[in-house]
Amino acid sequence: MKAPIAAIVGGGVIGGGWAARFLLMGWDVRVFDPASQAKRKVSEVVENARMSLPATLDWPLPKEGSLTFAPTLAEAVSDAQWIQESVPEVLELKHQVFRDIQAAAPHAILASSTSGFTPTQLREGARHPGAIIVAHPFNPVYLLPVVELVGLDAQQTLESARSTLQNIGMKPIVVRKEIDAHVADRLLEAVWREALWLVNDDVATTEEIDDIIRLGFGLRWAQMGLFETYRLAGGEEGMAHFIRQFGPALEWPWTKLMDVPELTEELVQKIADQSDDQSGAYGIRELERIRDDNLVGILRALKSRRWGAGTVLAAQDEMLRNTSHSAHDNTSPMRMLQLSVLPGWIDYNGHMTEFRYLQVFGDTSDCLLQRLGVDQEYVATGKSYYTVETHIRHLNEAKAGQHLYSTTQLLYADAKRLHVFHAIHRADDDCCVATAEQLLLHVNSEAGKVCAADQIVLDRLLPLYAQHQALPLPDGAGRHVGQKK
Repeated sequence: MKAPIAAIVGGGVIGGGWAARFLLMGWDVRVFDPASQAKRKVSEVVENARMSLPATLDWPLPKEGSLTFAPTLAEAVSDAQWIQESVPEVLELKHQVFRDIQAAAPHAILASSTSGFTPTQLREGARHPGAIIVAHPFNPVYLLPVVELVGLDAQQTLESARSTLQNIGMKPIVVRKEIDAHVADRLLEAVWREALWLVNDDVATTEEIDDIIRLGFGLRWAQMGLFETYRLAGGEEGMAHFIRQFGPALEWPWTKLMDVPELTEELVQKIADQSDDQSGAYGIRELERIRDDNLVGILRALKSRRWGAGTVLAAQDEMLRNTSHSAHDNTSPMRMLQLSVLPGWIDYNGHMTEFRYLQVFGDTSDCLLQRLGVDQEYVATGKSYYTVETHIRHLNEAKAGQHLYSTTQLLYADAKRLHVFHAIHRADDDCCVATAEQLLLHVNSEAGKVCAADQIVLDRLLPLYAQHQALPLPDGAGRHVGQKK
């Protein structure tokens, strides 16, 4: 089946993120950006995405699409099913780009990444205004799932866009009315204005403000947003009590939201100097990788609890499982998890600590069981697989920030037993870091006895085992502690 085509017009930070998201979800991507450094910048963003997006999921992504850089706008958008415009926020420029796009691809969905303009403004002078909508994402596009959709008067286009975005693992939020800056940037602008005043008036530095956000309410917002956070602040009496108690404070002269400090050269330099003191030790790409690794950890924690952004990732795993997208060709062990070594996983030697290996191998077993249909629904029937024996070998080092992936080979399987061989590899050189051989038994949890797996599981397990029987026995299989090499 031929892959769908996404055209990305504008290869900056946002355009590169869109390219990565579509590419890793199996779309062929064509990028058009006349800037001399566009190809390098987009390629670097895609490389970061390859290391981070798969690490948030427990199911293989579809086969990666092709990435090409078109010499002309017309070549980029021709035959594209989705066109994402991410050029600078200059309305006249966007109008010209839209005219050129629709001359070559009149009926494709044309989504703008604009953070401020409304569809009505964007459609002025357009040949096919009904094809133009706003799809405003958040950086990095390949990790943050939410996207604001604006354009209720183009309902058919909007519904098609919603379906496409959900299929590439995003959470589209339809904005109910056209309004300048949509929803998110209006909220962000309020915080930004106050922060500028706090720096301008020497109340706090850029680093102190960022610490207050990331060490305080930012942690709450990541999981509960604004209103749910304040619901908790109301105690047992709830939201109504909170508003009655703290609402009157909104009339006090705390805020400067209706004003903004003059952005003089002195203030701009003050902010720039403080920002350099705060983060200048890191390059932009290094900061992006740090950000992505931290986001992966936060997203996986939320996914394990099926909360916040984690619900979107869990749904994406389910979609990938149901559509059976997999790059596995049955001529090698199955590729399973992709992950990053987080700073908290490191011991006093600077290496990944021992219990984290067991965690990764356990997560790999869970991933395998998910593929076999042993999901929450199945476990709720009172049956599951229990691990009864594990042997781990530590072969090489894994250090903070390194990207890893795990593989699995079935050594034996029948109705009651599952014998597996897992391996952890470094992504940059495919070096095997550790292996784990495990024996799992299928158990009736209520009875506390071994029993045969249901036929729905065996119908997946036994054909897979038959395929793996043709694979050579992996090096180290059958070893035990102290055994001679």
